[in-house]
Amino acid sequence: DLLLSNSCIPFLGSTEGLDFRTLLLDEERGRLLIGAKDHIFLLNLVDLNKNVKKIYWTAAKEKVELCKLAGKDAHTECANFIRVLQPYNRTHVYVCGTGAFHPLCGYIELG
Repeated sequence: DLLLSNSCIPFLGSTEGLDFRTLLLDEERGRLLIGAKDHIFLLNLVDLNKNVKKIYWTAAKEKVELCKLAGKDAHTECANFIRVLQPYNRTHVYVCGTGAFHPLCGYIELG
């Protein structure tokens, strides 16, 4: 209904089925951060498809292999699913992902 009434703008930046998991709204700067499977997106709130920035952040290959050897599904479990997007200060966001069952965290500079 929203598409038919032109009441929304769909995000076209991901046709890969990235399994979006977490969001962080930065109203002050007009941005939206989206955590997904192996990716973090930084979108412009005025136009979601304009100047999309994307960080590709996968789990280490050896961690993915260990995950598969443990009997986990390679496509739905053995990846780096971004679970935490938390403001740290005015310039950085704290991020954590599953890392194929070996969690990893870091900071993203929003410059």
